[in-house]
Amino acid sequence: MDRLDLVFKWFTAAGSTAAAYFFGGWSGVLGVLLVFVIFDYITGCVAAGATVGLKSKVGMIGIARKVFIFAMVAVGHLVDGVLGDSHLFRDTVAYFYMANELLSIIENGGRLGAPIPPVIRQAVEVLKGKGGNDNDKGADK
Repeated sequence: MDRLDLVFKWFTAAGSTAAAYFFGGWSGVLGVLLVFVIFDYITGCVAAGATVGLKSKVGMIGIARKVFIFAMVAVGHLVDGVLGDSHLFRDTVAYFYMANELLSIIENGGRLGAPIPPVIRQAVEVLKGKGGNDNDKGADK
């Protein structure tokens, strides 16, 4: 049991050190992003299982995309380190991916047949460039 405790402490220390280096420490913004990423992956797997079926290759690509999200947040933190000691770029990247993950969670819910309020459905369509009027798409009057 002492050996297991030591391994746990080592992984905790390594994870904390990695978070401090790559993300400038852990924050509420990163915590929310992590929750959104996990929810999106789970709802995506459930939606895929209910509609087209689960495929391990697609699941691995999904995991790689989620890792890429945190790599981009780390790049944002490194840019912040070059420009100053704020978390402007890190948090901006995190907010972008939080919005993206939230849209994906809503879409997954729709694929599962969950009721989506019309205002949210319309907002998702506009944000994806499928809704709105011609001016939203950049067309001239």
